[in-house]
Amino acid sequence: MAPDPHDLDVLDAEYVLPLRWEHDDDLDDLTAYLLDLAPHVPVTVVDGSPQARFAAHAAAWGTAVRHLRPAPWPGANGKVGGVMTGVRAARAEAVVIADDDVRWTPDQLRTAVALLADADVVRAQNVFRPLPWHARWDTARSLVNRGLGEDFPGTLVVRRSSLLRAGGYAGDVLFENLELLRTIRAAGGVERDAPDLYVERRPPSARYFWSQRVRQAYDSLAQPPRLVAEASVLPVLAWSLRRRRAAPAVAIGVAVVLVAWRGRERGGGAAVFPATSALLAPVWLLERAVCAWLALARRVTGGMPYRGRRLVRAASSTRALRRRCTL
Repeated sequence: MAPDPHDLDVLDAEYVLPLRWEHDDDLDDLTAYLLDLAPHVPVTVVDGSPQARFAAHAAAWGTAVRHLRPAPWPGANGKVGGVMTGVRAARAEAVVIADDDVRWTPDQLRTAVALLADADVVRAQNVFRPLPWHARWDTARSLVNRGLGEDFPGTLVVRRSSLLRAGGYAGDVLFENLELLRTIRAAGGVERDAPDLYVERRPPSARYFWSQRVRQAYDSLAQPPRLVAEASVLPVLAWSLRRRRAAPAVAIGVAVVLVAWRGRERGGGAAVFPATSALLAPVWLLERAVCAWLALARRVTGGMPYRGRRLVRAASSTRALRRRCTL
């Protein structure tokens, strides 16, 4: 059964999970998580899965979860449509938006909602659990992001009225979390970063990990200085190899390890992030150096494939969003 909103143990928030599954390989794990969470916070799953999968989900969750179809929303990124459907349908001001692989605990949700008291959006930090080899590799990306100032998790806690007042966020971009954050900030909202709020995330399969390399690099098109830095690594390494000079490559490797190590130390991260992930930062950077050029090739040839369509924009610029919010 759905939680009683008058129960003092129920969090005054709404948990919104946008979903679109072609296969239900992880249904048992997700179901166990949602049924454990539902007594503590109302849960809404906005499900764009095919009808057979939708029916299976409804049977698995029963009345413990509110189960909706996504309403129309402009743009090809269906996740944004799912989020906005859930936000508009939410029965609380605090809305926890989470991907299907994110695993909050009730205490963490209480902490995040408390942080929202003086903010419009709260950004937690995801950590992979369990930690197979490819999750350690991908954790290097998170550590570099943390070392540079901000990582982007698969979950955000937003103030419903702030997002609706901003008119929602664009559904024709690939980097939808950055788009949401920039939209709220452009509308005058306050972002609260919580780098020490560690929320578990299930790692993808190794096959899915490999399929996301170029797609993640495409996100850097929304951050031009970062894209320039990532794309410059490969020419520098090629020049070093041609000149038989190891110093530039060594300097780049040492620098990225130091940045990742700084990210690991931030917010008590050494207790949750393995040192091996910081040491894998040069491997990740080499991957990104190659994929940055592949992402640029995708951009000039029509955009990044996404569920049978192509998305050209990674995210809107802050300037463009500010102009939109002042109209």
